[in-house]
Amino acid sequence: MRAKRFRAIALAAALVLWNGVIGPRIPPRAHPLVHATLGAALAAATRAPLGLRPPRLLSGLRTGAAVAAPVLTGVAASTPLTRVRAAMAARELPPHQARWLLLGIPVGTVWSEEAAFRGALATVAAEAFGPTGGRLLQSLAFGLSHIADARATGAPVVGTVLGTGLAGWFFAVLAERSGSLAAPMLAHLAINEAGALAAIGVQRRPR
Repeated sequence: MRAKRFRAIALAAALVLWNGVIGPRIPPRAHPLVHATLGAALAAATRAPLGLRPPRLLSGLRTGAAVAAPVLTGVAASTPLTRVRAAMAARELPPHQARWLLLGIPVGTVWSEEAAFRGALATVAAEAFGPTGGRLLQSLAFGLSHIADARATGAPVVGTVLGTGLAGWFFAVLAERSGSLAAPMLAHLAINEAGALAAIGVQRRPR
């Protein structure tokens, strides 16, 4: 049991270090492929049950779609708000936006993070600390792994850690209840893509 706990904590620390120190140094063009490969390798090494084949895949798609729909609606409804539009207008966007939307977000962020955190880390953490303890470790690591992102964008660090940590807990619940990583992937994709598209739309619209 002690070895399993050490393994889980070591993997959590490694993911936080990767996202905070190593990942940002990877050239933007190589970023999606490198992160996606790492996530897939970790999921395979830990034999994480991804549930990406029927019938679990279908369950994951249904659950994920049920969450993605209100997310898209919420982003669309909140975009006209002055404070929200101001934040979107101030957001720094990557130069190659089509590549970001089609490759960077779905492959370099959503797949890589879900495979690494809700796949690999969730599996070894649950084996070491039980379902609740494992979910807590995974969520904590997911929140801490976004500190570098918060500093780079000027977002509140504490708020970012808490927000992404709660998101990690929610994504883990979706994966567990549906039996498939497709559920948190769809929810994660909806959040990131909707926010990105809204920011692009706001910044392209004439003032």
